[in-house]
Amino acid sequence: MLNILGINAYHADAAACIIKNGELVFAVEEERLNRIKHWAGFPGLAINACLDSAKLTLADVDVIAFNSNPYANLPKKIAYTLKNQRSPEFVKSRISNTRARLNAKKDFEIHFPGEDVSSKFIRIEHHRAHLASAYFASNFNNACVLSVDGFGDFSSSAWGLAHGNQLSIDGYVHYPHSLGIFYQSITQYLGFKHYGDEYKVMGMAAFGNPVYVEQLQRLCLYRESGKYTLDLEYFLHHTAQSTYGFESGSPVCSDFYSEKLVSALGTPRHASEPIEQFHKDIACSAQIVYERAFFNLCNRLFDKYKTGNLALAGGCAMNSLANGKLASHTAFDNVYIPPAAGDAGGAIGAAFSVAIENGAIRDKLQMPHAYWGPSCSEDAYVDSIARYKKQFDKRDCELMSVSDSTILCEKVARAISMGNVIGWFQGRAEWGPRALGNRSILADPRRNDMQELLNLKIKRRESFRPFAPSILVEHVDQWFDHRSEVPFMGQVFMINSQKRSLIPAVTHVDGSGRLQTVSQNSNAMFHKLISKFYEITGVPILLNTSFNENEPIVCYPEEAIECFLRTKMDLLVLGHHLICRSQI
Repeated sequence: MLNILGINAYHADAAACIIKNGELVFAVEEERLNRIKHWAGFPGLAINACLDSAKLTLADVDVIAFNSNPYANLPKKIAYTLKNQRSPEFVKSRISNTRARLNAKKDFEIHFPGEDVSSKFIRIEHHRAHLASAYFASNFNNACVLSVDGFGDFSSSAWGLAHGNQLSIDGYVHYPHSLGIFYQSITQYLGFKHYGDEYKVMGMAAFGNPVYVEQLQRLCLYRESGKYTLDLEYFLHHTAQSTYGFESGSPVCSDFYSEKLVSALGTPRHASEPIEQFHKDIACSAQIVYERAFFNLCNRLFDKYKTGNLALAGGCAMNSLANGKLASHTAFDNVYIPPAAGDAGGAIGAAFSVAIENGAIRDKLQMPHAYWGPSCSEDAYVDSIARYKKQFDKRDCELMSVSDSTILCEKVARAISMGNVIGWFQGRAEWGPRALGNRSILADPRRNDMQELLNLKIKRRESFRPFAPSILVEHVDQWFDHRSEVPFMGQVFMINSQKRSLIPAVTHVDGSGRLQTVSQNSNAMFHKLISKFYEITGVPILLNTSFNENEPIVCYPEEAIECFLRTKMDLLVLGHHLICRSQI
């Protein structure tokens, strides 16, 4: 069996994972460890954490798999450059830069001085890694596979068919056309300039009206074949005016929209300006235009492959609004979206690809949960609490330990039912961008004022962004227009109309909720907590949001404690230890 280190490096959301003796044992994004959101450099801390968890050294690693191959589509890159009047010197320079980027061994030598770096380096084309991260972690034995994102290895989308351990790619959408770039450009136009801000547009879309669909449809045209193209006159990403770089390892992008878009829609919003109805209408219209192109592609793929299973990945697979409509707008019956559908997930996809090809996976891996990150020992909890004892005393905090998990969950559930906001820290950290019950802030979904209270106490975020409902899987069909498991919070579904008034804090303005189903098998402790809340209130749902405050999700107890101390959180639960600001 091979030991395989999977890596996403030199791109946003750098990450690493480790497969040991045919099993995935650990995966973590670099941002969780260095505390810089969307870190885009070399994931040295993540690699080290993988090796420590697997009790391996770098010398024990047989293969290091990267989720990018800069040589992929190289003829198309050269042809595009020449067609667009790029000089031979420019082409030579780009090839030289590509070769320099391929020399990752130097970074290993810097971050792991004196260690043996004799592993075989294998580079997996970007979209193949995305597709592998979805299909090989699903429970499908056959599926249509689809990757949609901004760009990777000169493509923005790829699709094909997978069966057993075989995955073939049959089609691409190549640079400069991209659904991800379309959505990112509108996100920037609306004043959200940070990398990864597209989720804000999704949240705002529900408040808008589709009055600008016709104008925005001119930007993104979809074809009978399923492919899509951009009207490049509205964009700058393919021009010399476009820049993409790193600032302290965090991605920084120039605006991708052109003056033609400004002429068509009007002055872009500045980040400091208020959000008007116009901006909400643009968000709503952009979401519809995106969905039209996305569903058109999905429907053409169903016609081509005739399978009801879809394995979906890529940055655009984080568009939970569109994902939740797949069942109603396409013929696919079953959809699998991995917990890290974006570029971080490519680390796992690269590792899976190598493992499958070399027969190094014992069985087809499935990913029924997302808890692949760091954990801490009981001693670590005790030591962390002891280090902050003076700060707790200054704030009149009560410290207690409850060894019985049933009693602990009942106590915490009752605190939630009384309106308290809880920091909930358990077990291993989640893999991917969502807090799924191990690094979560929890609250009562029944309170009309809870969203405002959370933003006042902790999150300090835009009021139009919804909070997610985490529900016991055995009750999902009673509360949502959906029946099956959605463990990774990757799809938005409508809440049953008669239930919406019961859970206003997690019901978006359009009656929807970004669903997470919780099963006893995937997370017994979180399931027990929600079950206790259900016993007390008759509602099998908790409001769940990420445990952070404008930072990466907390990873270790010290970060959880720091977040607790600088906010107005009522109760912090670290394993079986409780730190209370008030009597509960």
